[in-house]
Amino acid sequence: MKEPSTESLPLFPLNVTIVPGLILPLHIFETRYRRLVADLLVRSDPDTREFGIIAVREGRNPVYEGIDALYPIGTSAILRETEANDDGSYDIVSVGSRRFRIHAVAPGPTWDNSAPLLMAEVEYLDEIDSGNCAPLVGEALRNFRVYRGLLSGQFGEEFEMSDADDIDIDLGDEQLPEDATVISYLITAAMVLGMEERQQLLSVPDTASRLRLACKLLHRENALISLFNALPAIDLSVGSGSVN
Repeated sequence: MKEPSTESLPLFPLNVTIVPGLILPLHIFETRYRRLVADLLVRSDPDTREFGIIAVREGRNPVYEGIDALYPIGTSAILRETEANDDGSYDIVSVGSRRFRIHAVAPGPTWDNSAPLLMAEVEYLDEIDSGNCAPLVGEALRNFRVYRGLLSGQFGEEFEMSDADDIDIDLGDEQLPEDATVISYLITAAMVLGMEERQQLLSVPDTASRLRLACKLLHRENALISLFNALPAIDLSVGSGSVN
């Protein structure tokens, strides 16, 4: 069996899962990540200013536990905007780029006795061709409309899930992307989910499988919200982002 091709990628472990296309603002204050930003800015080609966003398992520390503390699938991010602050910190805007699988993690360089920057050997994951996803896109968007309607309070207590086929929630469809893969990631980013389920959506190998799983999760969430008239808890510790 052929060994997968891997590349070295600096890691930025977070308690968040991002997807390709997601805009992620970050405040960079730790020495190791300030140095990472400075090193990326030296690169003349902006598209090569890439680092890895990887989610950390709850209660784990990647500095001491390495790869065991991390989820196996992450998304690289491209540094797009940078503002240097007087105290040496940065405010940056990054955009999710490519999914990757981690094969190995090792401590990288340190500066001023700071914690080491983690370096990973990663395999970039292609999106497998799923063929015609139009029916799945339609089903996913219908469920997503119900989900958005329930979260925004557009439906009263009398709403029944059996009425879902007849509703028409405006998502600004004229601005929705046509690409099924982009839509699958948009829904992944917009749902209020726990880390495990968000990682499942990120990890599936193809768009059709991601849309099927999204439909399953949306149907469950819609039924729970409708049944209990209660909204899912939102993790306020994670900064906002949007799919561009």
